[in-house]
Amino acid sequence: MLRCFAAVAQSGNLADAGLRLGRTPSAISMSLKQMEDHLGARLFETDRKNELTPFGEEVFTLAQQQLRLHDEAIDTIETLARSPGGVLRIASVPSAVPQGLSKSVGVMMARYPSLQIEIRDADSDIVTGAIMHGQVEVGIVSGQPKLNGICAEPLFEDTFGLVAAPDHSLMHCTRAPDLDELMIPGFVHNHLCSKIQIPAVQKLLQTKRVTARNTLSLISMVQTGNWFTILPESVVGLLPSHLAFRKIRGLDEKRVVSLLTRERCLFPDLVKEFATVLRAQASTNFASGCYVAGSS
Repeated sequence: MLRCFAAVAQSGNLADAGLRLGRTPSAISMSLKQMEDHLGARLFETDRKNELTPFGEEVFTLAQQQLRLHDEAIDTIETLARSPGGVLRIASVPSAVPQGLSKSVGVMMARYPSLQIEIRDADSDIVTGAIMHGQVEVGIVSGQPKLNGICAEPLFEDTFGLVAAPDHSLMHCTRAPDLDELMIPGFVHNHLCSKIQIPAVQKLLQTKRVTARNTLSLISMVQTGNWFTILPESVVGLLPSHLAFRKIRGLDEKRVVSLLTRERCLFPDLVKEFATVLRAQASTNFASGCYVAGSS
């Protein structure tokens, strides 16, 4: 029923929903009627099914979430069934990719030809949720969370700095700008900035008028040359060549990136081995000017 309802809500009519699901419009209509009778409330404003009721909008949001979880579960089950060599599921913040993640995956694939590896990128909160709910065995996040049933250890740390187009005025100062010099129009806030606790940065954040919720939006804004932001240095590996990184005087706070692994999982030996490989790669390949956590 949920899938029928979601298809109609997305398509706006029974015919297109039927084509998507391989069912007749009358069968779709009957399914919707049964669902409304069961709930005791209308899901659509009219019989044309082109406008959801307020209740229908709430149900649609929940239906999408549940269908996505269902599809992910089925996909995981099928992957496990056809992967006798094991499955390793990894969720990571994007900035960890140039710091050894891709090479570590390559090492594991070479060692285990039948191993299946799944990788997803997301912000730290989503990665944390994924590993807590057993959707992945390995997580890489910003910060040092303490989670029940999850082993957490520092993987690397790096310094925050200024990111802007090379022709931005802040990039042409004779010496590195300080935090007071960043109190000008054009600052774009991002979620990593909020992790910096020093008063001068918190003061800068109070002036923010633009917030970029994802990396693509942030890069698109900054590369125009009219905007700037603050990011960890390891993110430079993900930036287009026409963006530059510069240190900020007075900003010495570092971001710690942690490796999370599930203590109980289907393939614990694979998880432990991957963690060992990743630590070595992060230490070897970490960008100049950044430091492996725990080193001097």
